[in-house]
Amino acid sequence: MIRVALKIAYMGTDFHGFQRQPGLRTVENELLGALEDARVIENLGQSNYSIAGRTDRGVHALGNVVSFCTRKMPIINQINDILPRDIMILGFAHVPFGFKTRYANRRHYRYILCNVNEEPLDIEKMQEAAHLMEGTHNFINFSRRTERNPMRRVDSVTITVTNQTYLIDVVGESFLWNMVRKMVAVLKSVGNGELNVDEIRKFFKPQYTAAITPMPPESLILMDVHYKHVRFKENEYARSKFIQTLSEEFLNYQRMAAATAEMIQSLTGD
Repeated sequence: MIRVALKIAYMGTDFHGFQRQPGLRTVENELLGALEDARVIENLGQSNYSIAGRTDRGVHALGNVVSFCTRKMPIINQINDILPRDIMILGFAHVPFGFKTRYANRRHYRYILCNVNEEPLDIEKMQEAAHLMEGTHNFINFSRRTERNPMRRVDSVTITVTNQTYLIDVVGESFLWNMVRKMVAVLKSVGNGELNVDEIRKFFKPQYTAAITPMPPESLILMDVHYKHVRFKENEYARSKFIQTLSEEFLNYQRMAAATAEMIQSLTGD
């Protein structure tokens, strides 16, 4: 018996989130089905299966992680052939039997904030606000008020601008439900002048209640999950195959966007 960890990538568009849900298409349902078909997991209850992150509906990933015990060495390409094209195992690692998938050293999320056809955001104020979010804070206003432990440490929040696209990278040990998307919503409100940078400090006071609407999930990517002393062996064939799938999807979206733009232009007469 060995314990292994798999690095999973997926396009979240057509999934109802990661976690298993009866009657719904989820990443976990598809993944476990493939692992069982490949005879890598024979009894889920006895495999000590665990996951790093339960991403929401529409959220994508390049580096989510699952781990489990198995009697059979996983053959990555065999499992990938069983999986649907919008999920791919990109890496593999042997881990100790006591390995806890949930207890990562750090998680890296990236939000792609498109500001096309809108006034440019004030990047300097956004970066000031981002700096205030770093460190250990009470993030109860960035999640549900029912969270048992809203204290979280955020290692870094960085913003990179390319034309009207803002890449917001958030790195930390762990995150609450909707926390990253609400952080981005606040940063955008600072950037467009709806919020003052100094107001951000109040959001970390539990007695202060802030109603923050999270940004849409479709622009959020779980980039990677890191563990101390664990090195994943990347599967180059799987990587190139997933790049091909993403490229095909990108072309499809471009065609759809072009057709949509043409329909709008025809209806408005512009």
